[in-house]
Amino acid sequence: MELEGTVLHKSFVFAKRIAKLYKHLLAQGQPRALADQLLRSGTSICANMEEATGGFSRRDFAAKCGIAYKEARETHYWLRLLSETECLNFRLAESLLTDAKELRHMLSAIVCSTRENSQLLTDN
Repeated sequence: MELEGTVLHKSFVFAKRIAKLYKHLLAQGQPRALADQLLRSGTSICANMEEATGGFSRRDFAAKCGIAYKEARETHYWLRLLSETECLNFRLAESLLTDAKELRHMLSAIVCSTRENSQLLTDN
């Protein structure tokens, strides 16, 4: 399956930012449990997109993209929580929240179009 390079690139750049934020949160003495959750979900987006590119079928591709979408939603939640509990600077959170939202929209579009295309193939 061919994957639009921008999604894979954007999710990798996002994962790097999340990893750096994780180190920053720990250095600032923020709650480790929250930082760990953010690290898991934020880096999982790209990991699932990498798996999607190696998908054996359209169904496998769509499933991995669907998981990446769910991880982007979860990451958005953790970022909101960290921001609203003042564990994370609002300006930094805002930038990351915007990226997480953009990834969510991109992934949602990929999942929807992949499912629609699969449906068209089975209907013919």
